[in-house]
Amino acid sequence: MASILVIEDELVLAKNMVRFFESLGHNAEAAHDGITGVQAAARMVPDVVIVDFQLPGMDGLEVIRQLRQTEDPPRVVMVTGHASVTLAVDAMKAGSMDLLTKPVTLASLREVVERALRERGEQRALHFYRQREASHSSLKALIGESPEMVALRSMVQKLSLLEPTDQTSAAPILIIGETGTGKELVARACHQAGPRADAPFVEINCAALPAHLMEGELFGYEKGAFTDAHARKMGLIESADGGTLFLDEIGEMDLGLQAKLLRVLENFKVRRLGSLTDRQVNVRIVAATNRDLDIQVREGRFRSDLLYRLRVFQIQIPPLRARGDDVLHLARHLLDQQSRKYGHGTLRLDASAAQALKCYAFPGNVRELRNLLERAALLQTGGVIKIADLALPPAEVRSAPAAGAGPATSLEAVEREHLVRALEAHHWNVTRAARSLDISRDTLRYRMERHGLKR
Repeated sequence: MASILVIEDELVLAKNMVRFFESLGHNAEAAHDGITGVQAAARMVPDVVIVDFQLPGMDGLEVIRQLRQTEDPPRVVMVTGHASVTLAVDAMKAGSMDLLTKPVTLASLREVVERALRERGEQRALHFYRQREASHSSLKALIGESPEMVALRSMVQKLSLLEPTDQTSAAPILIIGETGTGKELVARACHQAGPRADAPFVEINCAALPAHLMEGELFGYEKGAFTDAHARKMGLIESADGGTLFLDEIGEMDLGLQAKLLRVLENFKVRRLGSLTDRQVNVRIVAATNRDLDIQVREGRFRSDLLYRLRVFQIQIPPLRARGDDVLHLARHLLDQQSRKYGHGTLRLDASAAQALKCYAFPGNVRELRNLLERAALLQTGGVIKIADLALPPAEVRSAPAAGAGPATSLEAVEREHLVRALEAHHWNVTRAARSLDISRDTLRYRMERHGLKR
């Protein structure tokens, strides 16, 4: 489905063109003067514009010149009732790809629009290949050299290249990770690293709006569909046509909306509220959650058929506590950002601060690390961040109880017993024990040394 804008002051002709393009499955709108047409183009970002030469307020040539100055200029076709060689030359110089003479036949309209869409697709493909190296920077944003992050980057790169020839059947991606692990960052990397990089990336948080408002946001609506529908509105799914729709917190979506989303995933068609017409869309859906969707399915709060459909490709983002030295790689990157943001010189961690970060569990993951380091960057002196600048929560360590103090057990002793139990369960294999504890090998080794644990 393409987006087509008709700028024509003959109201009946404009209305007939819009109906014709909609019958072909495109999204079409009309404007009746040059100024309104330029404003409509800025709002809807059309793929193709059909513009009359003689318009009130601003003629067709000036409209074309203004459209060519936009960030993503559409393919433009001029129509006129008084064609001439001079006008044809001027139109081509302004940026029109063709000039049609009125009366315009439906066959010629269809042919020129199909050609315009082919050329626009080729233009975007060329831009993609030129930007491929730049798009790899999105993978570089997934910082870390732990095996988990290397595997994650590899998965993102593979998924970005698995676009089918028929792009209307792009498989969805489900991203799972704790709060603060960077699910949106991974979603953007999937988008930027693939052939959709030059198309829209549209995002919405499924927990942000009640169900009745969320439906209108996702699917759009026609004028008069409900009390406050004073004008037609394109939904976010249509807005993402050609690109990616990112549904954050998918586990919070209403069951009724889940059924409608499943229908989109199955046939890639959407129907606006108040409409009787389905519209074809070419969109890849990426969903993310920090919930256990299997549990929600068992509790009747998430549709099993939707979960199976979303799980065609699944990406699991590891928590920061399980990524070993990645915390230090991230810390250096974030400190560089803070240096530029606040105009500091080079910032670095001293040894005690670095060790404290490696051993801290980070329940808030990368988001918590970013907030800690931003605060530390403001409090530091001399460009060196010390452990006191980090203001980490107090370590859960207490002294052993005095003799005769009763049966109370220190947290230190509880932790030691927990470590021993995990190590023995895995025959003192540090890698497996660390995985079962959901911490990195380095963190486990540090705690083993602190407790004097040796096989």
